[in-house]
Amino acid sequence: MVLLCGMAYGQESKVGDLSVDQLRQLLEEQSRKLEAEQKNLAEQEGKLRESRQRLDETRRQLEQLKVQAGLAAPPAAASAPSTPPSPAAQVEQAQQPVGQAPQRRDNRPPEVAPIFEQPGVLTPKGKFALEPSVQYSYSSSNRVSLVGFTIIPAILIGLIDVREVKRNTFTGALTARYGLTNRFEVEAKLPYVYRNDSTVSREVFTGTAVDRVFEASGHGVGDAEFTGRYQFNDGGSDKPYFIGTLRLKTRTGKDPFEVVTDCVQRCIGNTTGTGLPIELPTGSGFYGIQPGLTWLFPSDPAVFFGSFSYLHSLKRNNVTRHVVGGTEQLGTVELGDIFGFNFGMGLALNERSSFSIGYDHNSVGKTKQNGSVVPGSVTTQLGTLLLGYSYRYSDKTTLSVSVGAGLTRDTPDVTLNFRLPMSF
Repeated sequence: MVLLCGMAYGQESKVGDLSVDQLRQLLEEQSRKLEAEQKNLAEQEGKLRESRQRLDETRRQLEQLKVQAGLAAPPAAASAPSTPPSPAAQVEQAQQPVGQAPQRRDNRPPEVAPIFEQPGVLTPKGKFALEPSVQYSYSSSNRVSLVGFTIIPAILIGLIDVREVKRNTFTGALTARYGLTNRFEVEAKLPYVYRNDSTVSREVFTGTAVDRVFEASGHGVGDAEFTGRYQFNDGGSDKPYFIGTLRLKTRTGKDPFEVVTDCVQRCIGNTTGTGLPIELPTGSGFYGIQPGLTWLFPSDPAVFFGSFSYLHSLKRNNVTRHVVGGTEQLGTVELGDIFGFNFGMGLALNERSSFSIGYDHNSVGKTKQNGSVVPGSVTTQLGTLLLGYSYRYSDKTTLSVSVGAGLTRDTPDVTLNFRLPMSF
């Protein structure tokens, strides 16, 4: 009995020793597997970190494209993942600084569909832009001239000249821009103008009861312009951009004093003329300096913009007008200064197209001759409602179309403008 108990005790002790060894081996094997899993997890975390960095870079580039197209950066909630972040992502987020805005690749203002003369985006440093454009405008007006005196309110003694003027103007231009720095660009513009006027006139008390049509046209190089633009500050989302402009307008086109005028009263050898030019001018005949200030304010999802400008024309001395049969001395002529302002809103429809709407207004002062206001010269208000659309074919080519509707009597009835800016 004692022997059997001893044998049983020895077997039980041996079995217990074997169980401890197996457990130790099992623990060592599990430790090796755990170390391998930790190493594999570290490798996966590194790959995930690289993927997230590439995703963040792609997202910043996308936000930059949206801002350039007129859209602000999307809110943080919209870009957050819909699934809970993994432990590796939580560690990476904890290591990243909080509250940093995405860095922009440049500080240029956002791009909008251009509907005014000044573009919204400056040319980058060392880049060259070429912009061919075509503009068409049409205007019609009725004018009644009363030359005589009234005996009673119902009876007029004298001449009644009724005129209906229809004017068509085509202007083709080639504009070149170059970026000297990321904030300063220079521009040169050379236009070519074709004009055609049709004047329907009927003179009462002159023995005629039929309409007379007087046709006149003119074409040639217009007034060349040179412009410099400088961006004053670094704007951004909900921060305005301010751009200063200085434009010099030359008198390369044929001015109104070079064409022959069919004068009415003071014309040498002709006292029954129409008072209209036989050939239409293609330029204003005056040098001009125009400073201006443009502002752009991005506000998701739109971009608000506008500008103020002031055009001063240099007066001319010893001006001579060509008339039928000779010349006429006019002396010193000074055009009225022009104060202008405009404002509008641009909206990006997608990554390639944008839409703009705006209003442009110019107040033209009175013209003076020999220091006195020319009889009949008044301050003129020109107001135009503008709609524009822009489509980007590629990163270097964009097509812009705008249409303007005249809101005041002296403004052209309709204006169409096509632009094709190309960057190099």
